[in-house]
Amino acid sequence: MLAAGVRFARLVNNSTMPAIFSRSADFRFRQAGVGLVVGLALFAVGFYYYALPSYTRVGYRPEQPVAFSHRQHVGQLGLDCTYCHTAVFESPHANVPAAQTCMNCHNPKKANVKGASPLLAPVRTSYDTGQALGWKRVHKLPEYAYFNHAVHVNKGVSCVSCHGQVNEMAVVAHDQPLSMGWCLNCHNEPERHLRPVDQVTNLTWARGSGPEDDGAAIKKNLAVNAPMNCQGCHR
Repeated sequence: MLAAGVRFARLVNNSTMPAIFSRSADFRFRQAGVGLVVGLALFAVGFYYYALPSYTRVGYRPEQPVAFSHRQHVGQLGLDCTYCHTAVFESPHANVPAAQTCMNCHNPKKANVKGASPLLAPVRTSYDTGQALGWKRVHKLPEYAYFNHAVHVNKGVSCVSCHGQVNEMAVVAHDQPLSMGWCLNCHNEPERHLRPVDQVTNLTWARGSGPEDDGAAIKKNLAVNAPMNCQGCHR
């Protein structure tokens, strides 16, 4: 009986059974399986990373080279945004002020507004040497996303919409996620965020009941056509 079993096993081992897949097809199938597993893993890791607060930067509040309080300068003294960020209505980028802008008020040789304060020593050094102050960037979009400040503010989108109530911030913090979904929500219903262009930098503005404050009317008058396609932001 044992000998018969051995002979049967040898017969099976020596027989040639037809292959279901060729060697090349089997190799490609294995490659596709490995690629699928790796792709799913990368997608999961990427989704998790880009959803983290550390990526969206909400709440990010870096220490600046000079303790500049927007709450004091804008909220209390009424300084307009464009006094420091002079190019927002003409440029895709919101420029940061040079030391010259600060020295217009804090120059001890002219208008002595705390001109000798030790807190303003970096400003005076920058003004005398021409070296940039080195402000730390707070708001930053991914490199693959395009945003034009001038287009938005000239269409009635206020600084508050993206940057929050900066006039209440002693230290500027990253206020909104600035994610693709967040941007598309605004693009889908821009009338909810639009205001008269002359009120864009008025951070305490509140929507009234008059026709000049109606978002739908502003959208029509300014021909706002917020893109919902990929090319609008990814160029």
